[in-house]
This record gives sequence, structure tokens and C-alpha cells, in this order.
Amino acid sequence: MTGGPDAAAPDAPVDRDVVVVGGGVAGLSAAVFTARHDLDTLVVDPNGSILRRNAHLENFPGFPVGVNARRLLDLLTEQAENAGASLTNARVVRVEVVDADTPDAGESSPADDGRFAVTADDGSRIRTRYVVAATKNETGYLEGIDGVGLLDRGKTFVDTDERGRTGVDGLYAAGRLAEKPHQAAVCAGHGAEVAVTLLEDDDGPFYHDWVAPEGYFSDRGRPIPPGCEEIAEAERRRRETRSLETMRERFGEPHPDDQETHPSLRED
Repeated sequence: MTGGPDAAAPDAPVDRDVVVVGGGVAGLSAAVFTARHDLDTLVVDPNGSILRRNAHLENFPGFPVGVNARRLLDLLTEQAENAGASLTNARVVRVEVVDADTPDAGESSPADDGRFAVTADDGSRIRTRYVVAATKNETGYLEGIDGVGLLDRGKTFVDTDERGRTGVDGLYAAGRLAEKPHQAAVCAGHGAEVAVTLLEDDDGPFYHDWVAPEGYFSDRGRPIPPGCEEIAEAERRRRETRSLETMRERFGEPHPDDQETHPSLRED
């Protein structure tokens, strides 16, 4: 993961629409949807998804004989970046709810109404309108926020409604952190659902994310709904060709990373 130019300036406030905390399948799936809807999205993650410990992922939809879990994370990262999201290698240590009276808030809130300040362990402080927490069971950065319920069930979870909303407007939790089953497919789907919830809660228009063949809506006298797109046959073929070439390249060789295991079993 790489940070953009503003991620390299630790002391400068950064304006974002969405900060996703955690770059596993839930966080990356959420980032794909928010970025595709033109929300300025940053994923903050120290490259620590537990999925990297999986030896061979055999129950993720679309892979009939399974897939290398690290390859899947690489593909999801690439997909989020292609959608327009930025990614930075850091660990979030604190999320705060801020307002215009908060020190360093400046003359106006970032992005006009940035409610949250996100602090990372590299010293960066990011102002954002929305936060999606997607860090499995890591919750220390949320402690002290009024309205965020933390549930101790042996592991710590965030109390949410059925769509991932917490008790704080604009703050969501996705995947395992929101008590979803510890399965990659479920957490990926929930990350997408939380992002769609965020888009529905946002002031901008949104119907759903759907690429349709030319005329699908317009030939029926319907306007193309917000979030949807119609493409001509030539463009459909171009996109399919690109996807085929990309997948052949990505799966042409075994993944270069070594297999990871549980931290307690690693040798120094």
C-alpha cells in the first residue's frame, strides 16, 4: 500500500470524504463502492489482514478450486485503487468526533463538514466526513467516542444496526468487527453493504452500482439512475478484454509472498 502526497506530510490536515480503517476484505470492499461513487476514499492499513494466514481460500465465490488468499487481497487492493481509492500503510490509533470549536479545526471543517479526525501511528491527522471501521477485533482507536458501543464477547466488537451504522452519525463498522461470521465472503459482502448504506445516508443521489448494456434504461424511456452506467458493445468488449488480460497476468505465476502463520508460531 502506498500513500499519496498528502499522506507524506504528517502535520498537515488532509480532507477526505471517507476513511476506511482496515484493509482486509471488508474494508477494501467498502472502499471499492465509495470510491466508485466519487467519494474521496482513503484506506489506512498496516498490511495486517488476518486473511494472509489462510493457506488456500476455498469458499470465496468465483473461484471453483480456491484462490491464494494473499492474491485475493492483492486483487481487492488493485480494484480499490482502480476505483479511485488511496491506500496508505499505517495503523490508526485514534478516531475523534470534532467540530468547528476543536483546536486545529481551522476556519471551516474539511470537505465542508468533516466530523472526524483520524490519527495514525505515522503522525498523520486526517479530517473526514465518514469513517468505516473494519479492523476485525481491534477497537482501541474508537474508545472514548460517545455513542459507540463496544461489546466484549471474549473478542471485542462494535455495536451496530443491521446495516453497519453505529450510534454516531457517519461512523460505521464492517465485517468481523460488526459481529459478522469470520468468513471472507461474508465480510466482503458486509463491507459492500456498509458502503451502500453510507451512500444512501449521504446527501448525494444513489440508486445502485450497475453497469448495463447500452439502452438498458434509456431505450425504455428511463433516465440512467445515479450510480449506474450504460456502455456500448464496443466498450463492453474492451473492458472484457482488459479483464481477461489482467487475470491471466495476475494468475500466471504463484504468489511470491511466503505463507504466513499465527504470530505465536513465528520464529524470531
